Amino acid sequence: MSTIAFVALGANLGNPVKQLQEALALIAALPDSQLLLQSSFYSSKAVGYTDQPDFINAVAQLETRLSAAKLLHSLLKIEAQCGRQRTFQDAPRTLDLDLLLYGDARIMQDHLIVPHPRMHQRAFVLRPLLEIAPDISISGLGPAADFLALLADQQLSVLTESKPLR
Repeated sequence: MSTIAFVALGANLGNPVKQLQEALALIAALPDSQLLLQSSFYSSKAVGYTDQPDFINAVAQLETRLSAAKLLHSLLKIEAQCGRQRTFQDAPRTLDLDLLLYGDARIMQDHLIVPHPRMHQRAFVLRPLLEIAPDISISGLGPAADFLALLADQQLSVLTESKPLR
């Protein structure tokens, strides 16, 4: 049985656009999975620890037969492959991949919380998510568009327009 999942991508070290492109290629190559859509790339200011470069962000939609835990494990492996080091919370990074939604599932485990617990507070997640899934709801919370309307103070710039996947 397949599940539709959404993954947030972000980077602000090295060449973030290239790193997001590489991460999308690696996500597309995951076993038992198919990359369906990707959003445009957006530039955003850092949240939390703000003394760092701006981030480049995007969201990808995939159909997968991997469990949520196996998908998260695969995403963490991609982060490591792309040079991710976890030095402190909200630190600059070469790549950050977050499992946002896994179907309508609500999962609360030690290392896996779905829906992502802060996704509804971040315009850099919601705007690209709504670009590729305009009617999406966050399980247990409601329509994602309702939350984006509350985040007008979080400015984003579009860097690249989304292109159909081939």
